[in-house]
Amino acid sequence: MNWKLPVIILAAVLALIMMFVFAFQGVQNHAIGLEEQITTAQSEIKIQEKRRADLIPNLVDCVQAYDEHEYKTLHAVVEARGAGSDEVAAEVMTSVNVVAEQYPELKSNENYKQLMTELATTENLIAQTRTNYNSWVSQYNTYVRKFPNASILGMLGYERQTFEKLNYNVSS
Repeated sequence: MNWKLPVIILAAVLALIMMFVFAFQGVQNHAIGLEEQITTAQSEIKIQEKRRADLIPNLVDCVQAYDEHEYKTLHAVVEARGAGSDEVAAEVMTSVNVVAEQYPELKSNENYKQLMTELATTENLIAQTRTNYNSWVSQYNTYVRKFPNASILGMLGYERQTFEKLNYNVSS
């Protein structure tokens, strides 16, 4: 009979220790999950910013090349008409007709519209990814500051994260 009481006390102490270990680990695991979401959201911001950095020069080059093509075509038509050469004008018009058949709309303003649409879409994606990042940071910061999480995570070195902020340099 004497051995039962120490075994029960030992089992209760072990159960209590295990409960604290699992509670600590559960709090830490949740914080780790939130940190991973923040890292993923931060990566998405960088991906969208890279997309913008790659997209803008390509779109600008495309629009400029098309503008140059329109300018040369129009210039050739004007020169041919001004020279009064029906033969040269016919050749240029044949060239214009071939291009027009391949590209029905020879208007660079459509390219500008496309450029603006792509830029707006890219900026919206960047704004969405920043909002997503800030949402995860907010959830993480709230979790880290709540009791008893603040005590547990404070001992483990977890700190609040910073939000993604935009810096605007406004000069008059």
